[in-house]
Amino acid sequence: MMTSDWGTWLPRAVAEADPDTVSLWYLGCNGFVIKGREGTVLWIDPYVGTGDPPRTIRMIPVPFDPVDVDAADAVLATHEHTDHVHGPSQAPILANTDAEFVAPDDSLAVAREESWTEEWDVDDEQLLEVTEGDELRVGEFTIHVVEVHDADATHPVGYVIEHPTGTVFHAGDSKPSSTFGELAAEYDIDLGILAFGSVGTIPDKETGEPVRTKWYSDENEIVSAASDLELDRLVPTHWDMWKGLTADPTALHEHVRSFEHPQRLEIVEIGDRIEL
Repeated sequence: MMTSDWGTWLPRAVAEADPDTVSLWYLGCNGFVIKGREGTVLWIDPYVGTGDPPRTIRMIPVPFDPVDVDAADAVLATHEHTDHVHGPSQAPILANTDAEFVAPDDSLAVAREESWTEEWDVDDEQLLEVTEGDELRVGEFTIHVVEVHDADATHPVGYVIEHPTGTVFHAGDSKPSSTFGELAAEYDIDLGILAFGSVGTIPDKETGEPVRTKWYSDENEIVSAASDLELDRLVPTHWDMWKGLTADPTALHEHVRSFEHPQRLEIVEIGDRIEL
């Protein structure tokens, strides 16, 4: 069981919120909760693990305990890495709410390897496989599964989430992709969520020796991706999470100034709520 540094306030805030349009809460790392004005709640890549010290060391609080979550219609995973698919973080949400776990094949493989249906009260029918080109309806949201580019993952996807009041794009840990121009032509994306980080040295998984590591877009790459997507608002994520790979998102202000898109840089910290 996870122990939250912040008690139950975040799950309660989500459950009690009554958005005028769509509200989003940043969970740190690359996680978000999204709630629409009709009450539909989506969780994307929620992760409350502490990493695998000394290789990966969590640098931010644990904002909630999954057993306290009682408002969820779907939990979406972008790819199979631990900080995006993690039984102790996500399976209790499914067990509490009967929400569907929406994920590509390799992410579902992790859920099955971790025995979610045996270790937690999760039904196999709650595990929904999706792939690029799929479209599904969850309450007031229409979700499009799209191609992204993350060479560190075996099968990453992104989610374009449409609502009558606006459109959100969560790209997972994607770097710039040749598909982003096509997405810009097909969707009018109001708010884009893109991973951002620095290049650092972290211990190798096998040898423990320090290795130069780059998992996320740097400042030039994230602005390139935001420009290709023609974002109105860019929300950088993941910069806060891992020791050695953290970054300063305020530096992006200078990088976006000469581009037409994104029109606005929106920096959020763990626990922040923003409106679509």
